[in-house]
Amino acid sequence: MSTPVGRLGSVSLDCSDPRALAAFWAATLGGEITVESETVCAVELGALLLVTVRVPNHRPPQWPNGTPKQFHLDVAVADLDEAERRTLAAGASKAADQPNPDRWRVLLDPAGHPFCLTTLIPV
Repeated sequence: MSTPVGRLGSVSLDCSDPRALAAFWAATLGGEITVESETVCAVELGALLLVTVRVPNHRPPQWPNGTPKQFHLDVAVADLDEAERRTLAAGASKAADQPNPDRWRVLLDPAGHPFCLTTLIPV
């Protein structure tokens, strides 16, 4: 088994009201809200964060067809450049839109699912 690039640090849920969704998941899963703002909240669940993110014009998902995109994975890494290099070598591609590349990198898995490499979550 090879050395992992990082660890799953959080799962981010798109929504229109991050505070309400974070409160729901904190109550449901027994977590604690550790980050709270108008645009993003985080519920600490042990070694994993459940993050709620405000998305402009959010549309709730349709079941069972799964549109639009519902969530993405955040992979906690120590070195963004090295993690990006290794995930690209494994088959990922880099998303064109990189809102904060000094803190996180947005990549796409081979099936096109977005995920982020980030140094914002402890490894």
